[in-house]
Amino acid sequence: MTTNTERPIGVTIIAILIIIGGISLIVGGISLIGLGALLSMSSGEIIQSNGISTDVAQLASLGMIPLALGVVMLILGIAYLIVSYGLLKGKDWAWVITIIVAIIGLIIQIISAIIAGSITSSVLYGLASHIVGIIISGIIIYYMFRPHVKAFYRQ
Repeated sequence: MTTNTERPIGVTIIAILIIIGGISLIVGGISLIGLGALLSMSSGEIIQSNGISTDVAQLASLGMIPLALGVVMLILGIAYLIVSYGLLKGKDWAWVITIIVAIIGLIIQIISAIIAGSITSSVLYGLASHIVGIIISGIIIYYMFRPHVKAFYRQ
């Protein structure tokens, strides 16, 4: 039983936002990989030009932190683009991943709000600083469970 259901406009908007996020992660990841490589090379050159031989490995390893973060961001960016493709094509796995990520995002925003509130001794500040993320995650979860959206992913 296949029905020809049109893609809901909200799904298109969510997919476009995920594409923008994916591109941003890819650009940031590539930048951090470049920074890590630059730090690794320049720390070695600085040490050699000054004749310092101690702690060479420690200084050179500073480039590994942005390099590792860059690789993770690059992988996440590619995953974002794959999920956005699945959302646009009505793939049920993309619907599931979007729900899972939105729930994780909601939990992280709530925990971050609690932590920020406890650090600043103001629950209101903690909530206010994370309210946008909480609302966006909540809207995405609500929207993805709307009957017409679920129908699009069950064709």
